[in-house]
Amino acid sequence: MDGAVLALDAVTRVHGQGATEVHALREVSLAAMPGELVAVMGPSGSGKSTLLTLAGGLDTPTAGAVLVEGENLATMGIKERARLRRAFIGYVFQDFNLIPALTAAENVALPGELDGRRPRAARTAALSALEEVGIADLADRFPDQMSGGQQQRVAIARAVVGERRLILADEPTGALDTQTGEDILRLLRSRCDQGAAGVMVTHEARHAAWADRVVFLRDGVVVDQTGPEPVERLLAADGQR
Repeated sequence: MDGAVLALDAVTRVHGQGATEVHALREVSLAAMPGELVAVMGPSGSGKSTLLTLAGGLDTPTAGAVLVEGENLATMGIKERARLRRAFIGYVFQDFNLIPALTAAENVALPGELDGRRPRAARTAALSALEEVGIADLADRFPDQMSGGQQQRVAIARAVVGERRLILADEPTGALDTQTGEDILRLLRSRCDQGAAGVMVTHEARHAAWADRVVFLRDGVVVDQTGPEPVERLLAADGQR
């Protein structure tokens, strides 16, 4: 895993105790290298979203280690992890996670401002990111003035703004029409081609085909890894089990 932007080393995550204990992930090892887009697939409840929250430092593993740029997240304090997320990690949440009281541009600019960037420079970067996702004209609208698809694009702009080294996306095209979804996947692919590492949770094989590698989870365990071409075969095999 040397040189990996993201490395999960034998990561296990257990929720609850005793009779309510649930193993969300079981000894999962995964690396995402600079320039690589990794798609994560699997049935509902397989641990896909848990993997992303651990990779983004939003949760900590029960066992194993999560490293971003070689730094073990478990050894960092809360403030240090927050700084790392603001500076290096872009996260596209399934429920968008926008701040209702901020405009689109303010939502996208916020991580940069919190990290010490001057407001004008942060807004300039935010407008550029909104332009990339095709909604620069909505910069001054609030989330409740936008459709679900438009909010999704704001969330994606926030994830790719600045010099993000790791982009984590949980069903990033879920609220988008087919053409816009393709545009967003093209943007994620472009950012990885420029040197970022990306991990994308998706349930659609045609979206996974944009990735360099597909990791398939079932019951919290990695059951297969493949290039994008045979993923349809994997899904068919899964349905027959």
